[in-house]
Amino acid sequence: MAENQPLDLEEIVRDSFDESEAAQLTDKLSQLEPEEIAIALEAMPVEQRVTAWEGLHPDDQIAALTYMRVDARDNIFKQLDEMQLRQLVEGMEVDDLIELLDELPQRIYDYACSRLDESQRRWLDTALAYDEDQCGRYADHDMLIINKNAKVRDAIRLFRQLADDAEYHDALFVVDRTGRYVGLVHATQLLGLGSHLPVETVIDKDAPVVEGEMDLDQGSDIVSRSGYTALAVTDEEGKLLGRLSIGEALENVRRSLESQFMHTAGLDEEEDLFAPVLDSAKRRALWLGINLLTAFLAAWTIGMFEATLQQVVALAVLMPIVASMGGIAGSQTLTLMIRGLALEQITAKTYMTLLRKELGVGAINGALWALVIAAITYFWFGDWIIGGVIGMAIVINIVAAAISGVLIPIWLEKLDIDPALSGSVILTTVTDVVGFFAFLGLGSLFLLG
Repeated sequence: MAENQPLDLEEIVRDSFDESEAAQLTDKLSQLEPEEIAIALEAMPVEQRVTAWEGLHPDDQIAALTYMRVDARDNIFKQLDEMQLRQLVEGMEVDDLIELLDELPQRIYDYACSRLDESQRRWLDTALAYDEDQCGRYADHDMLIINKNAKVRDAIRLFRQLADDAEYHDALFVVDRTGRYVGLVHATQLLGLGSHLPVETVIDKDAPVVEGEMDLDQGSDIVSRSGYTALAVTDEEGKLLGRLSIGEALENVRRSLESQFMHTAGLDEEEDLFAPVLDSAKRRALWLGINLLTAFLAAWTIGMFEATLQQVVALAVLMPIVASMGGIAGSQTLTLMIRGLALEQITAKTYMTLLRKELGVGAINGALWALVIAAITYFWFGDWIIGGVIGMAIVINIVAAAISGVLIPIWLEKLDIDPALSGSVILTTVTDVVGFFAFLGLGSLFLLG
């Protein structure tokens, strides 16, 4: 791979929309690290993403896929035919296959497994014996291993065989004749030592060990705090499974923090920024339904004081539902936008694509929950007019929330204001005002007019 170039997502995404720039786009992407290629591809709508990905070298294709979010790469797989998928997995490394197997069709996975040799198959079987959130599943086999009875000259010879672009290979992993992990030997420790000395005399036995059954977040935290570039991953018998590098650990920590952030809005951190409308709508519908339960609880609480209200008691009782549904719908869009802006995946070229997508999601979920809420309202108050009023207000507020969730963070970004700090405040205000105005305005028109 060429020397790293600055990642200019604005330019890369713009080129992805211009067929005449295809060759130039491929050249720009090929000069990036796999993590950067993944970010760039995720910043493109699905059609442009697939085209750009297909132009990459097969090695870059696979590497980029392993760093992409599950939803984003799944949308690529859906666009590939049988032959393309088979070509993709031919000669694929086991660690890459492990990363991608959940998104690969079963027949393609079976085909990939059939091409593995005996040692690769053992590696795969060992990895799959662990759950998808355990360290043993993702233990990296790209490491330098040496027997504790070897000599210093043997260790030096191993280091000399490293490729120039090898990462996190400043230590050897020492094992005994049974494969049990003993400790580390650092390259700096070998300086000035006699070549005939046994490796065992310079072993670092104080380095922490990551257990294969350990939660991936816990193991990553241990590595990131250890001060070592990589730590051994062992099974319950102490045998060396592989390693967990600082690069992979920090990536896992980042994903964990992102997951926590996304979950505050009921979203999956793996969701594709440009996922199909129906897929996004289905994901978010569940949380809208959960929020509906709490909204009706608030409405019931207000309803206990209905005797104190003078006119159209139902409107006052149902007002929290309108505001709450708009608020949660808008916060989902807002959170997704804030993440995209933070990663520089959103550009002027994709504003309208995102707005159309979120309008579609809002329209679908608005119509769905409007029907549900209207039906519940009818059975509660026995009045179809009240049910229709709140149903229309729900649709209006959720659609308005979708528009606001896209435009507010973009507007704040242009004003050099952090959307993560103030976006939710503005969004809540907008959805409350729009929701109450629509609900009470329609109520006045149809019930009191």
